[in-house]
Amino acid sequence: MSDDSTAEATPLTDSLRDRRAVLRGAAVAGLAGVSVPVLAACGEDGGSSGAGSDPTSAPSGAPSSAPSSAPSSAPTSGGGGGAVLGPVSDVPVGGGKIYPDAKLVVTQPTAGQFKGFTAVCTHMGCLVSKVENDTIDCNCHGSKFSTKDGSVVNGPADSPLAAANVTVDGNNILGPA
Repeated sequence: MSDDSTAEATPLTDSLRDRRAVLRGAAVAGLAGVSVPVLAACGEDGGSSGAGSDPTSAPSGAPSSAPSSAPSSAPTSGGGGGAVLGPVSDVPVGGGKIYPDAKLVVTQPTAGQFKGFTAVCTHMGCLVSKVENDTIDCNCHGSKFSTKDGSVVNGPADSPLAAANVTVDGNNILGPA
């Protein structure tokens, strides 16, 4: 009888082994499919002059031990700035404009006062989506930040947007150098 029970156990054992192999393969494929976009989102493109190029800035969501620079609050003229983001006329007084390619948002809380911030939400790293009603809004999870200083107005984010040095050269807004 022991030969019969061994013979019967083998197909069952083989079947379980096959199921486990399929499940392991599916799990590995699922993890690989998830990790590639996550890792790609964490990488830097190296050539960007956006907010992530500042060696003192912390990754989104992480506190920085380095002192943060204050956002530019007065227009400046002359060279020394970074790439042209756009004309000053694109940034309404009391509002702002998002520059997704540079990962920056520029606000103009009062006439002639331009402030720059990273456009990367400090909660989960999404790009902010709009500027309205004196807030910079992230649609991913509802965080809102002040257009005046980047501070958190509404969570779940608990860290302010990092300041970015923007300057005005004539009629153009320049990003960080």
